[in-house]
Amino acid sequence: MTAAGARTLPIGAAFDHMPFTRRHVLIGLALFIAFVIESWEQLALVYVSGDLGVRLGIGEAGIGVVLSAVAFGMIPGVLVWGPVADRIGRRPTAFWSLLGYGVLALVSAFATSAEMLVAVRVASGLALAGIYTITFPYFLELLPTRHRGRAAVYLSIGWPIGMLTAIGAAVLLGDLGWRVVVIASAVAGLWAFAVRGWVPESPYWLAARGRHEQARAVLRELRSPDAEATFTVAGERAGRPLDLFGSGLARITVVMLALNFVFSWGYWGLQAWLPTLLQERGLTLSASLGFAALSALMMIPGYVSASLLTGRYGRKKVFLAYVAAAALGGLWFATASSTTGLYLGNFVLSFFSLGAWGVWNTWNGEFYPTRLRGTGYSWATAAQLVATTVAPAAVGALLAAATGFTATMLIINAFMVATALLALPLPETEGRELE
Repeated sequence: MTAAGARTLPIGAAFDHMPFTRRHVLIGLALFIAFVIESWEQLALVYVSGDLGVRLGIGEAGIGVVLSAVAFGMIPGVLVWGPVADRIGRRPTAFWSLLGYGVLALVSAFATSAEMLVAVRVASGLALAGIYTITFPYFLELLPTRHRGRAAVYLSIGWPIGMLTAIGAAVLLGDLGWRVVVIASAVAGLWAFAVRGWVPESPYWLAARGRHEQARAVLRELRSPDAEATFTVAGERAGRPLDLFGSGLARITVVMLALNFVFSWGYWGLQAWLPTLLQERGLTLSASLGFAALSALMMIPGYVSASLLTGRYGRKKVFLAYVAAAALGGLWFATASSTTGLYLGNFVLSFFSLGAWGVWNTWNGEFYPTRLRGTGYSWATAAQLVATTVAPAAVGALLAAATGFTATMLIINAFMVATALLALPLPETEGRELE
């Protein structure tokens, strides 16, 4: 036995001196594309909703229900998949979820009525919830400690890339009808095989389940210099949802759930109706799509800047600063009196709000020990999805009541302010080992 093998370490310590290698890049690419697909699915029909309404004979209210159907299905889905991921592992959860989503997306392309389309999209949301829930915790559990924050924020760039892909599909395939766009989404589900082939099981999860030799094998693959040590874990029993409200975790859980809800409401309340809101300000549909594409491009430097800053200043300070700046950008956008003001205000909003999301996707996955990480992240995701489901309908109701662009945007922006206030009591996790 080597000297390293004679040592006993917490499993998280095996990542402290681990280098960032090409293997991590390949893992990141596999999960990055998965996140692009998740973003694509939630936004693809937004940009072809006009054709959808005409083909199925439904109005704005009906379109809103169709757009919310996937998120509605994901709410119970994440609550199921999170504990499943803590029991059967991150890798099989990611594989079967993404593959199942692809199959159901294909079925939805052949829906003959709005009711059938909603039902199948709810089912596809149930399937997609697994990969949606586990992508970030899975990636965090494979990264060196000192690179965890930066790399995970880069993974978040998959979201605007998914938005751009959805917009591109609307431009390139939109004339062929919404069904063709959905078929393209179904084909993307085959990426499940790349995830299974390129991404190993989490050493944290393996060690927590008593499979120490398999954990060491993955750590060798990831070039950990401590791969031969004997590892201790916080507990080998998979967590239960009620454990989230146990001693020492209840306060974090309550704040985390509230923050996920208001932050997601603020984002989706705008994104689901952005083309309609812009058309109210006089932009054509094509100009609105171009506006959305430019906004998505502005998200990318927002993510990159947040990634560079989080390792230096920590999750909390960067998150608070970016959310505050996003709220100011939202105020500018809401009160803009010219097209230039609209563009500049929304660019500031996009830059800082998505930079904040990048930090939050990482921070949000670091509050719980391994036995509860999947479960905790699933509850966080459920809170987001409740907001994702409610916000489009709520904003649609505001528009139907002729509330107007400025008043609607100010209501949306209030949720960004609430997000910053809720983040204040949460603990800093930069540089800490995962349990």
